[in-house]
Amino acid sequence: MFINKASHQRNNLCGDKIKEARKEMKLSQRELADLLQLKGMDVHKNAIQRIESGQRFVTDIELSYIAMVLNRPYTELIDIKLLPSETETKENEKPRK
Repeated sequence: MFINKASHQRNNLCGDKIKEARKEMKLSQRELADLLQLKGMDVHKNAIQRIESGQRFVTDIELSYIAMVLNRPYTELIDIKLLPSETETKENEKPRK
């Protein structure tokens, strides 16, 4: 079975780290959205809220723009602790018929 959610049923691995970086820069969600729009990424404040809460998937292109605006390497924004463990992955595998 294909798994496309992180642990705790989140749709991304970067939401918490993005929120943390945004707050360190003392930016509101709207300000982050505005800065991303200035770079050419079509995003609304509500999308930032959904990304940070883990409700929205994030593409690699979006992550690149977010990392650029937050002045961080994109790898720093990915929280690998949210990846499912090997045990969880094996439990979800089903034999193909």
